[in-house]
Amino acid sequence: MNRIWRHAAVAALGLSLAACGRAGTDRATTVGFAQIGSESGWRAAETKLAISAAQARGITLKVADGQQRQENQIKAIRSFIAQGVGAIFLAPVVSTGWDDVLAEAKAAKIPVVLLDRQITTQDPSLFLTAVAADNVHEGQVAGEWLVGKVGAKPCRVVELQGTVGSTLVADRKKGFDQAIAKTPDIKIVRTQSGEFTRAKGKEVMEGFIKAENAAGICAVYAHNDDMMIGAIQAMKAAGLKPGTEILTVSIDGVPDIFKAMADGEANATVELAPDMAARGFDVLAAYQKDGKAPPKFVQTPSKLYLPDTAAAEYARRKDLY
Repeated sequence: MNRIWRHAAVAALGLSLAACGRAGTDRATTVGFAQIGSESGWRAAETKLAISAAQARGITLKVADGQQRQENQIKAIRSFIAQGVGAIFLAPVVSTGWDDVLAEAKAAKIPVVLLDRQITTQDPSLFLTAVAADNVHEGQVAGEWLVGKVGAKPCRVVELQGTVGSTLVADRKKGFDQAIAKTPDIKIVRTQSGEFTRAKGKEVMEGFIKAENAAGICAVYAHNDDMMIGAIQAMKAAGLKPGTEILTVSIDGVPDIFKAMADGEANATVELAPDMAARGFDVLAAYQKDGKAPPKFVQTPSKLYLPDTAAAEYARRKDLY
């Protein structure tokens, strides 16, 4: 296996496959990616950038769309194992229930790299590393922005959570809750899953507006930008002015949220960099080159963006997503 993956390391370093000249190259340069799906602009960007990163390294990336269902992702992983791929990337839709299939990958000596999200397991040896953001920190950044924006004034917040059962969702909520806990008059009054989609985000926000009689909502916190875009649509349809009457803060940094900020309809987003696969390929290459196990967590950057740079950021990102 070490011999095979030395080929992958060479490919990842940009050398030609022809120079390798040994058996097993096809497997060494093939990686399976069990993706969650394409439920958001950010997720689509992650897939697009993963394909580009693979092409730049001479690696064949096989992407399986899990359609937000764990059973589909498990089937994809088993298919990748049967195909004898050199490595597997997994963006887990939920945090638990992976031990059996990852044990099968381990038995087949196929390293697994987690992208974007962590898993809960009693056996960390089932995966090589996790390339992800610090989701608690992202929630904290969002909460701290809101605290700084409203000051000591009372603020009733509604929260659009992502997919139930995901560690990412629990962590983004935890970080936000920790930040606003410093200001007792800022309270989350309603929270519900918008499933990370615009359509569901809009539907849930419509319910929040009816339940709170609109005037009772000071701010919306969404675990991703796509749900916030849906929430903005719901607010506008109800005759409200998002970004002024109701503050918004969300996470991801997709182009449409920058357009909304530039238009005065959103206030803040915390970027989640979508180029995680590139870091995954680099970790694999380094691991096979020097034989040293990488850290179990490779953190990607997070940054707060506000309306002052929104127009420029939209122009820069619109063709990347």
